[in-house]
Amino acid sequence: MCSWCYGFAPVAEALVEQARAAGVELHLVVGGLRTGGGSALEPSTRRYILEHWHSVAESTGQPFRFEDALPEGFVYDTEPACRAIVTARSLDPDSAWQLVHLIQQAFYAEGRDTTQACVLVALAERAGLPRIEFAEAFDSAEQATATAADFTWVQDLGIAGFPTLLAERNGQLALLTNGYQPLDELAPLLGRWLERAACA
Repeated sequence: MCSWCYGFAPVAEALVEQARAAGVELHLVVGGLRTGGGSALEPSTRRYILEHWHSVAESTGQPFRFEDALPEGFVYDTEPACRAIVTARSLDPDSAWQLVHLIQQAFYAEGRDTTQACVLVALAERAGLPRIEFAEAFDSAEQATATAADFTWVQDLGIAGFPTLLAERNGQLALLTNGYQPLDELAPLLGRWLERAACA
């Protein structure tokens, strides 16, 4: 539920394939952009967010549904969507990547409320996860704790912007990007890192 992450999705998918082709293990971590707010969006905040959405659409070409977006009373809490990803990751790591795509499409292109558990459970089922098993895990204290641990890990690294891509070798992290960048800039950067990793 980060608009620049949604805009970055086609770039991320290409980079994931590039990394997988090189045999690199991938780990999806959720950052918790807007969690636990509890109050509905103020009109000024809604306008500010929609301005960002327009910028993302113009910069990336990703489709957005602006009509009736962020309706009155909407509570923009990304924790449930993040917890859905963490839950999917625990059940089937590959399905988590598919679920990210489905949540982004549902929220930005279809105008669905992905803060609602029923929506997230249906999307998880579309990603290939057993509905009841996912729903039970999603509601568990274990997955809430695991989601909070992701948020803490990101905060402890000082990451404040999304999307962020990190590469890890021998316990050392390298920043590939913090924020949106096009594929033609990132693919060569990742390629150089993969070459160095192969020689290490």
